[in-house]
Formats: sequence, C-alpha cells, structure tokens
Amino acid sequence: MMSMTPKHFERLAKCHGTQCGFCSPGMVMSIYTLLRNHPEPTPEQITESLGGNLCRCTGYRPIVESGKTFCVESAVCQMKGSGKCCMDQEERSFSDKQEKICTKLYNEDEFQPLDPTQEPIFPPELIRMAEDPNKRRLVFQGERTTWITPVTLNDLLELKTNFPKAPLIMGNTTVGPSVKFSNKFHPVFISPLGLPDLYFVDSTDDGVTIGAGYSLAQLNDALQFIVSEQPKEKTKTYRALLKHLRTLAGAQIRNMATLGGHVVSRPNYSDLNPILAAGNAIINLISKEGERQIPLDGHFLERSPDASLKPEEVVLSVYIPHSPQVRWHFVSGLRMAQRQENASAIANAGMSVQFEEGTDRIKALQMFYGSVGPTVVSASQACQQLIGRQWDDQMLSDACRLVLDEIYIPPAAKGGMVEYRRTLIISLLFKFYLRVRQGLNKMVTDLSGSLGFPNIPEKFLSALEDFPIETPQGIQTFQCVDPSQPPQDPVGHPVMHQSAIKHATGEAVFVDDMPPIAQELFLAVVTSTRAHAKIISIDTSEALALPGVVDVITAEDVPGDNNHQGEIFYAQNEVICVGQIVCTVAADTYAHAKEAAKKVKIAYEDLEPRIITIEQALEHNSFLSVEKKIEQGNVEQAFKYVDQIIEGEVHVEGQEHFYMETQTILAIPQEEDKEMVLHLGTQFPTHVQVSGSAALNVPRSRIACHMKRAGGAFGGKVTKPALLGAVCAVAANKTGRPIRFVLERGNDMLITAGRHPLFGKYKIGFMNNGVIKAADVEYYINGGCTPDESEMVIEFIVLKSENAYNIPNFRCRGRACKTNLPSNTVGNQTSETAYGQTFNPALLRRCWKECLEKSSFSARKQAAEEFNKNNYWKKRGLAVVPMKFTIGIPLTYYNQAAALVHIYLDGSVLVIHGGCEIGQGLHTKMIQVASRELNIPESYIHLPETSTITVPNAVFTAGSMGTDINGKAVQNACQILMARLQPVIRKNPKGTWEDWSTAGSLGYQTNMDWEKGKGNPYPYFVCGASCSEVEVDCLTGAHKLLRTDIFVDAAFSINPALDIGQVEGAFIQGMGLYTTEELKYSPEGVLYSRGPDDYKIPTVTEIPKEFYVTLVRSQNPIAIYSSKGLGEAAMFLGSSVLFAIYDAVTAARRERGLTKTFTLSSPATPELIRMTCVDQFTDLVSVGRRGPIISTPYVGSQVLGMDS
Repeated sequence: MMSMTPKHFERLAKCHGTQCGFCSPGMVMSIYTLLRNHPEPTPEQITESLGGNLCRCTGYRPIVESGKTFCVESAVCQMKGSGKCCMDQEERSFSDKQEKICTKLYNEDEFQPLDPTQEPIFPPELIRMAEDPNKRRLVFQGERTTWITPVTLNDLLELKTNFPKAPLIMGNTTVGPSVKFSNKFHPVFISPLGLPDLYFVDSTDDGVTIGAGYSLAQLNDALQFIVSEQPKEKTKTYRALLKHLRTLAGAQIRNMATLGGHVVSRPNYSDLNPILAAGNAIINLISKEGERQIPLDGHFLERSPDASLKPEEVVLSVYIPHSPQVRWHFVSGLRMAQRQENASAIANAGMSVQFEEGTDRIKALQMFYGSVGPTVVSASQACQQLIGRQWDDQMLSDACRLVLDEIYIPPAAKGGMVEYRRTLIISLLFKFYLRVRQGLNKMVTDLSGSLGFPNIPEKFLSALEDFPIETPQGIQTFQCVDPSQPPQDPVGHPVMHQSAIKHATGEAVFVDDMPPIAQELFLAVVTSTRAHAKIISIDTSEALALPGVVDVITAEDVPGDNNHQGEIFYAQNEVICVGQIVCTVAADTYAHAKEAAKKVKIAYEDLEPRIITIEQALEHNSFLSVEKKIEQGNVEQAFKYVDQIIEGEVHVEGQEHFYMETQTILAIPQEEDKEMVLHLGTQFPTHVQVSGSAALNVPRSRIACHMKRAGGAFGGKVTKPALLGAVCAVAANKTGRPIRFVLERGNDMLITAGRHPLFGKYKIGFMNNGVIKAADVEYYINGGCTPDESEMVIEFIVLKSENAYNIPNFRCRGRACKTNLPSNTVGNQTSETAYGQTFNPALLRRCWKECLEKSSFSARKQAAEEFNKNNYWKKRGLAVVPMKFTIGIPLTYYNQAAALVHIYLDGSVLVIHGGCEIGQGLHTKMIQVASRELNIPESYIHLPETSTITVPNAVFTAGSMGTDINGKAVQNACQILMARLQPVIRKNPKGTWEDWSTAGSLGYQTNMDWEKGKGNPYPYFVCGASCSEVEVDCLTGAHKLLRTDIFVDAAFSINPALDIGQVEGAFIQGMGLYTTEELKYSPEGVLYSRGPDDYKIPTVTEIPKEFYVTLVRSQNPIAIYSSKGLGEAAMFLGSSVLFAIYDAVTAARRERGLTKTFTLSSPATPELIRMTCVDQFTDLVSVGRRGPIISTPYVGSQVLGMDS
C-alpha cells in the first residue's frame, strides 16, 4: 500500500465508495491488482475483480462505479436509449417540478490521471534470487512445526519420501482453513511454490497438459488462449471449465489456489473435478520411484484406495484431452449455490455424452455430482443402463429415476436440504438433456439443412443458460443546492466522508490497529456447548499449565454485579444458551490464549426444558415481556361483514449483522483510583460504561470509554459491547494488565446472535374488490435467553405493523419469547395511525406515485407477463412496496443528545458529540452543521472521537436518529458560541474568523401509553416506495435482480452522497435478509452458520443490474435543516425483492395448475423458491424418496438435522 499513489485510492473515496472503511483497503487492492495487469480494464473486469470482496455498508454500487472510472469505454448508463449520459448532466429538471434535480455525486475532473509507466517495478534483486540456479532449500522452524521450501523437483521428491504425511502447500486455500477451523495439526509442511517443473502448459493435437502449480487464475488464462486458438468443437470441456472458473470462489482465491491442489484435495463440493472427470482428464504423478498416470474418474473422486495417490507421490500435471469425435460429443458443467459467486455449490455436476456417429443413440455417458455426498459421486450404474438408448424424453424420465436410485442422500446428511439437493440432481440433468438436444438439432441442421432431431420447445429455451454476471448501472437523483446558498456553506452538498481517504489508504485506525501496550495480554473465550445445563465443574489446570498463560477468569473474579439488568457477564452455576461465556483465558499471545481455551474442561448436567424455537416457547409459555397491543375499530364485528377471510402463518428468519469488524475491545487498567479505560467500536458508549461500572463495582466516573470509529454495526453494537466490555474489564482488573479482546468471526456470530426471528399469525378480512376491512395480527419474536433489546424490538414491530395501509378495523399484538439461544438485538389515506398519532399521507402518496410512474411499472408488468407466457422454466416478477417508516425511539430520553464545541485562539474548532461514527457519515454531517452555523470552512473543524469523558450520558446511535439529535446539539452549541462572539463581531464587522476567535440539547418529545395503546411514540415518519423486478430459474431456485427503483422522502438532505449511500446499503442488506442470509441451528441450539462459508451476505453480483435511487424533496421543520434520518428505512424496502420473487413463483405455480394462495416465508432462499415451484421433478423426488426426509422448518431460525 505504501508504494501506491493517491490516484489508486482517491477515486474510491471521492466516489463515496467507503462508509465504515473496514473493507475499503481490500477493495482498493483488488482494483489496484487489476490495474497493474490491465491498465485499461473493462467494466466486466472491474466487477470480476471485486467478486471476492465483501462489504456490508455501501451496497457495492459506488465501489463498482469508482473502479469504472478507470475504464476507457463509457461505463455509465445511457438514459432511456437517448444516447445521453446521465452522469454528464450537472442538473436536470422534471416538467412537473420547479426544483432542480441533480445526478452528479462527484466531480471526475478532480481525479488524478492514471499513468501505468509510473508504477513501481518488481524489485530486480528478488527476480534474480528466484532465478538463481544455486539457491538452497529453505527451512523455517516454529514452536511445533517445520516449514520446508524445496528448490528442485528432486529435492521435493526426496522431502516427500522422507515426510510422506506432510501436506504440500501452494496457495494454502485447503490446508490453511483445515488448520484454523478444524484444528488439524501437521508437524511438517512442504511448500514447492515457484518450482519451475510445476508451472507449464504443453498443448498437443490431442489435448493440453497443465502444470500442477498453475493457479486457477492462470488455468483460466491458459484455457482462454486455447479456446481462442482451437475449433469450437474441440474445446467443449475447456469452455465448461471456464464457465465454472468465473464463479469459483473469488478472484483472490483463484489467484492462489492451484490446479494440482484442487484436484488432489478432492473436495466434495468441487466445481472443476466433475467436469474434468466428464472430460476424461488424467493426473500425471511423480515420485522417487518414477512417473505414473491415473484417470481422474469416479474411482479417484470417490477416494477408492486403489485409485488414490501414494503418500510419497506428487501431482506433476493434469492432462485434459480435446473433445473427441469433434461433433458428436457434449460436455457441460452445471451448478447451483446460495449466491451466484463466491459460494460453494449446493449441488453441481459435470456431464458428458458421446453419440454414435450421425445418430442420437448414446455410445458413452458420464455423470458426476458434487455436494450431494461426502465425495464427488458418479452415477456410473445409471449411465451404464442408458447406453444404446435414444436421447429422448423417455430416456430422460428413466434417467431421472435411475440417478435418484443410485445417488442416495440420507435424511440426516450434513448440510440438510435433502429434498432440494435431490431435486437439483435431476433438475441439472434436465438442463443437460435440453442443451444436448439443442446441440444435436443444430448439428444436423448445419450438416444437412433439414431437421433430423426434434428441437426443444421454444418455451424451454430460457432454461439453457445461467443468469449472466453483469456490471450494475443506475442513476442517483437528489435536490440541487439553492444557487443563492453561500459557496462556503457545505450543507446540501454531496461532501465526501471525512475519513474516506484514510479508509481507502488503510490509515484509519480501528481498535485492533492500535499499537501494542506494554505488558498487554490477549483474551480468548470459553463458551457453553449446551443450551440449558447446570455447571458441575470447571477444570482450568491444564490450561494454566500451558506456556504464556497468565490467568483464567470466571464469574468468581467479578468484583461487582455479574448479572446486571438481566445480562450475565460470566456464566455461574448454569448456562442458558450455547455460546454463553463461561470463562476467559488471558495469555501473552492470542495463539496461546486460544490454545489454552481449548484445554478448559467443563462438566455439565443437562436441564429441562430446552427451548430453541418460538413454537417451543409458546408451548412452555416462556416470554421475556408482557404483550404489546394496538387496536382501532371493532375487529371482531368487522369480520362478520366481509366477503372473504384469509388466515395463515408466516416466518421471517433472523439475520446476522455481519459487520466487517468483529467485536473488539482494548481495556487498560489505570494505576490510580480503580480507573479503567476502554477503547472499542460501539453504538452506545454509555451502556458500556454502565456495565463496566457495575461489573467492577466502581462509580461510572472511573470508567472511560473511547469510540473513534467502528467497522460497521447495524444495531449489532448497541448492547453486546456492554456485555463484552464488562467481560474484558473484569479480566484487566484481575490481571492488572491491558487486555486486547478481539472476537473471531465464528465466536462473534455464536455469542452475539443477530436480528430477531419472527413468527406471525394473521387473519385478514376483505371485500371482493380487494379492499381490506379488518386485520388481526399476532407477532412473536425469538428473544433468546436474556432481555437485551427484545422488548423494544417487539414494540417497534407492533407500532410499525400497519406500515402504509389504513385498515379501519386493525389489531396487532406482540410478545418476545424467551428461549435457550443467545440473546438477539436490534427495524393510503389516513390522518391518524392505529395508535392515535397524526400522520399526513401526502408524501407517501407522492413517493408511491413517482415510483409507479418513473419505474414504468405498468409497462414492465405487462412485459413480464408476456415473458412468462413465452418461458416455462424461467419467470419474472415485479413488486412495489410502499413504506411509512417510524424514526426514533418511543421514549423521550432516547431522543436527546449533547455536544461540546471549542473555539481555539488560532481559529480552529473542535467538535465533540455523543453520537458514534459507524460508517453512516455522522461526523461528516456534524462538521457540515458546524461549518454552516459558524460560517467557516470545513477545514477549520476537527472531530476526534466519541468519549464518555467529554460527553456524558449519551444515548445510543440507532433508530436513524444520529444526525437529528446530535445535529441539533451541535447547532445549539455553535449558536451559543456565536451569540457570545456577537459583541466582538460588532466591534470589528470586517474582521476575519481568526480575528473574532482570538477576542473572545434539546430532543424530541415522544410517548407511548401501552395500557391504552395510544400515544405519539415517534417524532416523524419517513415515507418511500420501492419497485423491484426479478427473474427466477424454476429448475434451480436461483433468482436474478434485474432492476430496483427506490423513492425515499429525504425532506432536505444535508449530504446527498451519504444519504444515498445509506439507502443503497440498507436496501442491499434488507435484500440479503429476505433472500440469501440463512441462520441454521441444530435442534440442540448449536449455531452452524458461523462464518462467510456458511452464511451468505450479498456480494457485488447480487445487486440490481439497474439500480435507481431518488431522494424526494419535502419539508420536515422538526429536524435539523428540515432533514430526515434515512439510515434504517430502506432496509425494509428490500422486501420488494421478496415480493417480486413471490410474484414470479406465483406465475410458475399458476402455469402448473396450482392456483391456491401459498406462503413464501423469509428468507426466500434458492431451496425455498425451487421447492415452491412444484413440477414433475419435485413430485418425482417426493414420491421416490427412501424413508422420511427431515424437513427444514422456518422456525426460530432454521433448524436442521445435520451432523456436527
């Protein structure tokens, strides 16, 4: 990063492609790597380069846009076919509006030009060292392991003979994770990285041999070249491999993982091995005894002992033959995953078929499936029985039954989804069948000019292709700043995030970036493995005996309250969920602390009841709070006079916050007065201070919490840092030394849980014209084992339940259930809400109207219906969702803030407030406020951090209220100072700010009476609407988000760049909640999805192909500068994707004769979509299954029967 110049990272910052900043250096390096290899990249290359990166804040669109500024060709959208570039328009106006509308969030003229000739060259000395013929074997000796790097092939073979069990390390993409996550231990590692004998391509007339050391990225380049040079008929296997190489993992993994390593590790989920097997690839092996070849076939992939490598053997290369017989041979790769890229397949396949010359009679057939068993499996028996058959529908029907009989997935198979994976087995076979039929028809047509074989129905053609990966485009519109506004006033301008440059360069300091402190210790947690059990004993003797271990901390070491307001810091006597902290280990390194934590032995005695799901909580009458209810009209009476009534249930699963920076705390005990300093990323420093004070039994004034920035939060850092801060402070207090406490991703997900799963029951009464007259709704959330924020969340749910609809007879009730899971944390015409608060619907109707008109909803809906008529296996759906989103908290105390503003004698200004910078740009907006109020440039103003020392008793930064309440506080403080300066200004009216400076919070009133079900719980509402269009693959359950239009009432945006970023990021996070993000628990309450391998947040390929966001202008006099808080509102609009999927699935079911109303719960995963699109394949699986299939009920969060 140090060799990089501003031209590399400034564009990410200036295009507003960074919010919290934690992922930004990775984004910069991905684009930088691309630019070093392709100085003039295409938009597709930009998107591909970012495929392995994750971002939770931005929604990816501005990141991609920053990369596209390096593209030579036009990388911005063409508006409605006019040929005019939307980004070239400084401003435009709509005919029915007087206000000017802007679409430009940055000025590309500010970018420094990229000059590839000025890039630093690779150090020649290192090149000479690598090519030195006399270089010697390298040996690195660690505490427990030895790392050896051979320099010749003979050296490698000798090492493998001496250490036959030692793994070969090239990219370390297989061995590394097994060591880290599966506790595998290897005393010796051999790394032949860079060995010339393993890096080559040898192309002959019959095929190509590729060295085992080639990375998958190099393999991709080699195959691309061969495909460009050879006739199309000879490269079918290569093209199938290339298709899967595009989506296999991400660019970073493909750059490191090697062909030899991938082949020989034989992962059951491999996307390449089934295709290589179908293409009759051969593995070339070498050892001290000589060379030999083994076929890469079913025996090898199924790990047959007689078809595996000998311990002393090394893969030298892989031979991939050209497709035989030119025309009468077909090879295909097929896969389905939770998301399109960077996700292991739920099921994949490599298939090939060879026909007798000039016929459709099968001569040879191979089918290999991945992710459906412990290894890649071959349907060899089914294939053998199909030899000699014609390639027709009867053959397909028989093939499906034969394959299902041969490939058996047991009911308790690891990963669950048994029926879905069995359905995919034959759905992928059907796709292959269609591709081959089309190929046969095309071949005979090309040869004779007449149709020799029947072509596939035109309605089936769309099933042949996977969804393409395309570069997103769109327009962001917002109000232009009034031309009469002073140029120095930054309010209303799309100002760059105040830390954006530091984010992009990696110079922004997060807690774990802080330098080590003398005598610092590291903390590792020991968590409960039982959901509800009595602690019989805790044996720490073995842990304490390990090197570097200083102490083990338990509940006995808490000097104050160990149970503060229902939150238990260290488990004592019993555990109430899997993942509860029982004790912690403090050691000189994290590696030592983690190893010692494994040695702590805890004996349990299980207790009953063990409550995991909401249904179980209802059965045991287990609740965390009393019922909350709102009601208007006479619900029971209204049901008597409606035409129709629908009753049902719905599940909305929980969501992991998945902030990029896991929970991190640095606790530093002070030498005097029992003071404790805590550095951490949190949304609520005051709460951390309170918990730390209670745990240590000291006044709050002795606990100082410092919060500079957090790498994302999204509600997950409101209350959990208080629990973890107390745990860390107790450890620091006991040891008397600084403690660094950084949760690994798996432990973070296990301990902190996420958003609440919800179970709803509804009864809706409506007239034949569709008008709803009565609704009775009950909501239950899974609150986990302690109160946390569950009561507030259920209040939110009940109060938000009516959304944008005026139902004259409406009742909503809600309760938070207590279960043995980790506690979850924190989202027409009427003049009054169901709880009696005044509401003006004009803005809602405006957003709704603009959304329908400018998204061309009616025309696109008609086009989708036409598409659905012409396509049987793919369906499109559209949905428009209105929104009336409440802002703030229903308690006045939480709607106030404080600020401290200093003016120094040099004219510089220091601003401090109680809000937390978590990526939303709060500090940037506060600087804008101070700049306007003090009438000085932003460069004069500095905002250092949030601290309980400077601003006490601050409330949490949540509920989209950060700018509202802290902005008012900063404004108030600045106005007080300006009033004090007025006498000085009057004496010297022509003076400068420096001349003047050398001479010399109120909150919102809210309330809610739950006994009456009436009140004014929120200061105002944010209205909006979203229209999304999707295309669904009915055979696999995959979906593609084609377009989204969002209209949000922003009133007057203080900073349109930040507000649009918040809207886009929240929408994509909401889309993830409703589609790909799936928390999976065992029936015993063990969380299986503990990291990005198992939990899939959206990547850059999931965002809408077309993404349009409009900030609608209005008035909001109650808030600072008539603005509105937008941080959370658009997350709900992500539900438009769910309802668009529902619309598409409805079209599929209707065509199949299924007209009854059905429930599509959330998340609408590929599994749920596919199994709801009922057809002959799902029927075949359902009828032909062996024994009972364990279902995957959407309760609590998904509960699966899985091996641990």
